[in-house]
Amino acid sequence: YSALWYQRRVHGRVLHLKGCPSLSAMKVQAAKELRTQSKDTLLKQLTEFKTELAQLRVAKQTGGAASKLSKIRIVRRSIARTLTVLNQKQKNNLRKLYKGKKHKPLDLRPKRTRAERRALTRYESRKRTVKQIKKANAFPKRVYAVRIPTAAQVAK
Repeated sequence: YSALWYQRRVHGRVLHLKGCPSLSAMKVQAAKELRTQSKDTLLKQLTEFKTELAQLRVAKQTGGAASKLSKIRIVRRSIARTLTVLNQKQKNNLRKLYKGKKHKPLDLRPKRTRAERRALTRYESRKRTVKQIKKANAFPKRVYAVRIPTAAQVAK
């Protein structure tokens, strides 16, 4: 390849983009790096990506270069990645806010199964009525003393 070709690896595939310095210069940030940034910078970055996507879509309709068309996918993925990180940050902040509180929003509660969510708690299942307590005291569980035979008695 000549110096005009740029390689871009996306999900295991190598895209060869001829004469597209803007795409090779645009660094796709990993979610790990995005998590360290503040909410304001992420929102600013998101608006930049959205305006860039709008421009690329206009270029697509007007018959733009193939390099711009391949860039659409990368920008869409970047938007999705940024939104994912923003949502994760928001949910983590909510978890911190509701930690230790009695009532939590449904999406912050543990999922489990439907039956487990509706089952009695340990405290509720161990509770007894007055009648059950009186009955248990009046008729305790019978304990029998059973003598274990020795080896000599077994031999007889």
